[in-house]
Amino acid sequence: MPKPKTLDPSESTRALYGAELRHQRERAGMSQEDLGAAMFVSGSFVGQLEAGLRRMRLEYARSVDEILGTDGFFVRNLEAARKSPYEHHFADVVEFEGLAQTIKEWGPTLVPGLLQTAAYTRAVVRAYDPVLTEDIVEERVAARQARAHIFDDPRTPRYWAILDEMALRRPVGGPAGMAEQLRHIAGMVRRHRIIVQVLPLAEGATAGMQGMFKLMTFEDAPPLSYTEGSETGRLFDDPAVVTRSVLTYDLLGGAALSPGASLALIEQAAKEYEDAHRSRPEDRDLA
Repeated sequence: MPKPKTLDPSESTRALYGAELRHQRERAGMSQEDLGAAMFVSGSFVGQLEAGLRRMRLEYARSVDEILGTDGFFVRNLEAARKSPYEHHFADVVEFEGLAQTIKEWGPTLVPGLLQTAAYTRAVVRAYDPVLTEDIVEERVAARQARAHIFDDPRTPRYWAILDEMALRRPVGGPAGMAEQLRHIAGMVRRHRIIVQVLPLAEGATAGMQGMFKLMTFEDAPPLSYTEGSETGRLFDDPAVVTRSVLTYDLLGGAALSPGASLALIEQAAKEYEDAHRSRPEDRDLA
């Protein structure tokens, strides 16, 4: 069961919502198990709602209001608790990233969002929807950049990414932008903040060919697996699904280059992009 923890309601609307749930439960003299039994869920599930690890659904909000006598507070504020600058299917993932003890990602085609530079994200967003206004593009860039604040804490999360070599070779944002992106990743590795491996193209078929996924573990909640497609994504806490994702990640790690060899390849690719940028005709004309 999640351990009681002090939540900072200023961190997010969901933290405020969870803190209020805990306050009202304790005011009613109920344990997490008591409230869970009345809601027909587990005590650990209540703890996850209070810790912001679970998104409150309408049926649960109604039950809480009725059981705790909160005069419709949780139903009235349900939409506010769901508000996020991110797509609906991804909003939970962003909050879980901030709570995770470990994050492992497989990037088969693109650099994962947590590692992206602004220029790289801008190129990805613009390629996905060429007619977006500049304001919307910059809002999406800012939202993705904001996620990287989880790295401000030098201890958590422990982050490990496996990148397909294709993610290094596709020049997203052009040679200059790609050089900046790879130098950014290499810098985080050299500061010992993240671990990165590269899966060489020469490996051929791999366990991760079905697409990207992310694994997250928590101090006081079950692990989660997240997969994503176009305009959709899904979080799984089913132990069988998580176990399969862990096996896939282990197989990818076993086939990938070592972290040291991966860093060397990333820095080599960055240099190649820098050389390509300097050799462009327009750059020679300006020299």
